[in-house]
Amino acid sequence: MGIVTTMKNLDDLEAGPQLHVNLSTPQLIAAALTQRNASLAANGALVALTGDRTGRSPRDKFLVEDDETRGRADWGKVNQPFSTAKFEALLNRVTEHLLQRELYALDLYCGADPDYRLPIRVVGEYAWHALFAQQLFIRPAASELASHVAEFTVISAPEFEGGPERDGTRSGAFILTDFTRRIVLIGGTKYAGEIKKSIFGVMNYLLPGRDVFPMHCSANIGDNGEIALFFGLSGTGKTTLSADPLRRLIGDDEHGWSPAGIFNFEGGCYAKCVDLSEEKEPQIFHAIRYGSVLENVVLDPATGLPDYFDIRYTENTRAAYPVEFIQNAVIPGVGGHPKNVLFLTADAFGVLPPIAKLTPDQAMYHFLSGYTAKLAGTEAGLGSEPVPDFSACFASPFLPLAPKVYAEMLGRRLRQHKVQCWLVNTGWSGGAFGTGRRMSLKNTRATVHAALDGSLAQSEFVTENAFNLSIPTSCRDVPPELLHPRNVWTDKNAYDRQAAMLAARFEENFARFDAPDNIRAAGPRAGK
Repeated sequence: MGIVTTMKNLDDLEAGPQLHVNLSTPQLIAAALTQRNASLAANGALVALTGDRTGRSPRDKFLVEDDETRGRADWGKVNQPFSTAKFEALLNRVTEHLLQRELYALDLYCGADPDYRLPIRVVGEYAWHALFAQQLFIRPAASELASHVAEFTVISAPEFEGGPERDGTRSGAFILTDFTRRIVLIGGTKYAGEIKKSIFGVMNYLLPGRDVFPMHCSANIGDNGEIALFFGLSGTGKTTLSADPLRRLIGDDEHGWSPAGIFNFEGGCYAKCVDLSEEKEPQIFHAIRYGSVLENVVLDPATGLPDYFDIRYTENTRAAYPVEFIQNAVIPGVGGHPKNVLFLTADAFGVLPPIAKLTPDQAMYHFLSGYTAKLAGTEAGLGSEPVPDFSACFASPFLPLAPKVYAEMLGRRLRQHKVQCWLVNTGWSGGAFGTGRRMSLKNTRATVHAALDGSLAQSEFVTENAFNLSIPTSCRDVPPELLHPRNVWTDKNAYDRQAAMLAARFEENFARFDAPDNIRAAGPRAGK
C-alpha cells in the first residue's frame, strides 16, 4: 500500500528502508531516541518539546474549497478556504521533502463502534509523532491489518515550513484538509495535537450525514450503568472529571452519539499535566508511564521524573496515553444513551455558579454559546492572561459545518432520551482571574457526583438574576455559601457589574444565531 495514493513519487519508498510501517511501541520509542528529538523520563514516558508552537494554530487551518465542500462547509474564520491548485502544489513540495526523510506510517481507526469507524493512515517524519498517534487512535487487531484500507490519510511534516507568498499559507505552519482527496496535510508545527484534532474535524464533517452526532466531550459510566457526558473546551476539566475513581471511563475528549448510543472516537487520552499530582488526579498520574508521550514537560535533572509544576515552556503541558492505562476503562469505548449532560466552562470572570440545573431551552442556549476562557498556551499567540471566548457547541475550531447542524442533533437526542443538562463552572470564584481563586477540584467533583447520583435534583433551587440560572441551595460535601457566586465576592457591587458585563457579552454573541424565541429567552438577563 502506498503512503498516499495521490502523492507522486512516494511509491518508491515502499522498497526502501526509509518507510517504517506499523512499528510497535518499543520500536517507535527506540526510533525517537535515535532521532534525538525526544528523551525518556524516569517513569518510562517519552518526552518531546514542540518549540515555539506549544498549542494548536487555528489561524493556520484551512479547508480545500471544491465541489465537495463549496456548498456544505461553514466558511469563515474557522473554515478558511484554500484552493485546489495551491493544495496540489504544496502537497508536491511536502512530498519532495518527505522523500529525503525517514518516515513512520501507522494504520489506525477513529471510532470504537465498528459500524461508524473511519480507517485512517498517519504518516510523518517524527517517530514520536507516530507513537502519539498510535496511543491516541484505535489500534487494529493484528488480524485486521491485512484488510485495513485507509479512507483518510494524515501527513505530518513538522520540519517543512510553508511560505505564505509561495504556498498561500498564513505562516510557516499549515493544517489543510482536502475532503475530495481525503488527505490532511500538516506542516511547520511540531505540536502533535494537530494530528488528533484534524481527524476530529473530519468526523465532524462525515458523521452528521449518517445520523451520528459528533461531540467534543468526555464520557464515563457509573455502577448503575448511567452514562454522563462532559462537554467543554481545553482546560475546562473534561479529562480530569471523567477520569473519576468512582466511575468507569469511556473516553476523555471526542465521542459520537448514534441511534444505538455513544462511542469513543479515540483509543487514548490527551490530558493536560499542569500541576498534576498523584493526590489530586491519581488515575491520570499513574497512566503516564512507558508508552505514554509527554509534550513540553520539564524533567527534574536530579531524578529524571516529570516536574508537572514547572511550566517554563508552556502551561499547556500534555500527556498522551492509551485509554486502557486508566484503571477501569471501558474497552471498547461504547455505551448506551446518556442520562446526564454537563457543560463545563472555566469562567475567568468568576461570576458563574459552581453548578446550575438547565431547562431544555437553556441547554440549547448554552450549547450554542459554548462559553469558556481560553487559557495561556492552549493556542499559539495567546498571552499570559486568559481570553473570554464563545465557541459554538463547545467545539467551534473543529466544526466544518454550521453550528445549527450539531445543535439540532443534540436537541433531538435530549428530547428523545429525556436527558438532564447541567452547567458546571470549573473556573474562578470570589473574583475574576488574578483576584479570585480557581474552583477546587474537590468541590467540583462533589457537585458533579451529586448531579449524577440524583441527590442534587432533590435540593431546593433559587434563580439568580444575571444569568437566569437555577442554583441549588445545598449540595452534599460543598459549603453552601460557595454555591451562589455572589456570596463569595467581598464587593457585591463589583460582582453585579462583572455579571452584567458578562451577561451582555452572552447576548451580543448569541445575536449571530438564528434561534427560536424560546431558546433566545432562556439566556441571561442583561439590562432586564
